[in-house]
Amino acid sequence: MKILSRYIIKSFLAPFLATFLIILFVLIMQALWLQFDKIAGKGISLAIIFKFLGYLSLMMVPTALPIAILLSSIMTLGGMAENYELAAVKSAGISLRRFVIPLLVMMLLLSGFNYLFLNYVFPYASLKSQNLIYNMKMKEPSLALVAGTFNTEIPGYSIKFEEKYGEDENLLKNVLIYQIPDNEVNNKVITAQKGTILSEEGSRYLTLVLEDGNYYEDIQKRRPSNAEKKRMAFNKAKFEEYTVNIDISRIGNFDPDSVRYKTGKEMLSLKQLDFYIDSLTPHYQEYLNNKSRRFYLTLRANTLLADSIPPGNLNPEIITNFEGENKLIVYDNAIVLAQSNLDNLNSYRDLAKGKQRIINAYETEYHKRLAFSVACLVLFFIGAPLGSIIRKGGFGLPMIIAIIIFVIYFFLSTLGKNMAESNKISPFIGGWMATFVLLPFGLFLLKRATNDKGLFSMERFLSPINQIVRRFKKTEKS
Repeated sequence: MKILSRYIIKSFLAPFLATFLIILFVLIMQALWLQFDKIAGKGISLAIIFKFLGYLSLMMVPTALPIAILLSSIMTLGGMAENYELAAVKSAGISLRRFVIPLLVMMLLLSGFNYLFLNYVFPYASLKSQNLIYNMKMKEPSLALVAGTFNTEIPGYSIKFEEKYGEDENLLKNVLIYQIPDNEVNNKVITAQKGTILSEEGSRYLTLVLEDGNYYEDIQKRRPSNAEKKRMAFNKAKFEEYTVNIDISRIGNFDPDSVRYKTGKEMLSLKQLDFYIDSLTPHYQEYLNNKSRRFYLTLRANTLLADSIPPGNLNPEIITNFEGENKLIVYDNAIVLAQSNLDNLNSYRDLAKGKQRIINAYETEYHKRLAFSVACLVLFFIGAPLGSIIRKGGFGLPMIIAIIIFVIYFFLSTLGKNMAESNKISPFIGGWMATFVLLPFGLFLLKRATNDKGLFSMERFLSPINQIVRRFKKTEKS
C-alpha cells in the first residue's frame, strides 16, 4: 500500500505544480491588466513594477490553489481511470476511498497552508499592493483624476468633472473645483464648461485652463458669528478663460512604501477582523438606541404640545374646533410635522443601513476567509470522484469541467458576500454559501464513484421515454 500511496502522490504532484503555476500566471496577468492604466506612462522603475507583481502573486495564491487542486485531481484520477489503473486497484480489493486517502491527507495540509496564507500573508500583500497602487497613481496626478467623482488626492483641492476626453485624455467637461486652504478661511468655488490639463514633466505645478465659467469666494474671519456671516464679503466673477495653478510638489515625492490605507477588510488578519467586528457592533447598537430615543422624544414633545391646549369644550375631532384659515394652518402644520418625521426616519434608516453594511462586510470577510481555506478540501471531493467518473485525463475536458465548477463556486461565493453585506442573509451563511452548496455535491459524486456508477443514470431518464414509445408502437399495430 505504501507503493500505491507514493505512486498516487507522485502522479498528483506533477499536474498540480504545473496547473498551479499556469493558473497563478493567468490570475496575475488579469490583475495587472486591471491596474495597467495606473502604471503605464508614469515613469515607474522596473524594480517597483516587479515588487507590485510580487504582491499580486502573493494575493493570488489562495485563489490559484483551489483551482489547481480541482483541475489536477480531475486530471490524475481521470488519467488513471482512462488507463484502467483504477480498475486494477479495485480488482485488488482496494476501494476508491482507501486509494485516495494519501491525497486526502495532502488536501488537509494544503487547506491548513491556505488558512495560514489567508491569515498572515494575504493581508500583508493586500496592504502593500493597494497602497502601492495609490502611490503609483499619484506619481502623475493629471492622470489620476477620475471622471464622475470628487478627486481629493491633491491636497487643498476637491475636483470633479463630468467627462475626460481628447487624444491625451487632458480635456475636461463641466468642471467643478472646491479650493480648501489649510487655514479654511476662504471658501472658493470655481465652475467651468470646459477645462484643459497642462502638466509638464518635472514641474511642481498642475495647470488647469478653464473656459466659460464662474468664480465664487467667501471672505470671512477665522470664526465668524452668525451676525457676521450675514454681512461677510463675497466675490463673484464670470470669466471666459481662467488659469488655475495647483502645487503638486508634495505629490511628486514618490514613495512606493508609504502607507495611507490600513483598515481595509482585505488588509486585516482574522484576529483583527474579529476585533473590528466586536468594536463596531456596540457603537452600532448605541447609535440605534440613541436615534430611537431621540425620535421617541420628538414625538413625545409634539404630543405634549397638543395636550397642553386648554380642554374647554373642545371636540375630540380636533379639526372641528377651527374654522376658515385656521383649519388650513392646522392641516399645513400637521403635514409639515409628519413629513419631517418621515424624513428623519428615512435619514436614520439609510445611515443605519450604511453602518450595518460596514459591519456585515467585515464579518462576511471573516467567514469567507475560513470558507476559502476549506475550499481546497471541498473542490478535491468534487474533482477526485469526477475524474474517476469521466475517465479522461489531460488538459482538454478536465480543464473545461474545472473552469465551469470553479466559476459556479466563485459565483456562489460572490452572491453570498453581496447578499450578506446588503443584510439579506447573515454574514455566516453569506461567507459559507458556496461550501454549503458544493460540499453535498462532492459527497454525492464520491458515493457514485465508489459504487462504480456514472454521474447520472441514463437508463432512469430513458426508461419512461422507452415505455411511451412501446405503447405508441402497440397502438399503431392494433
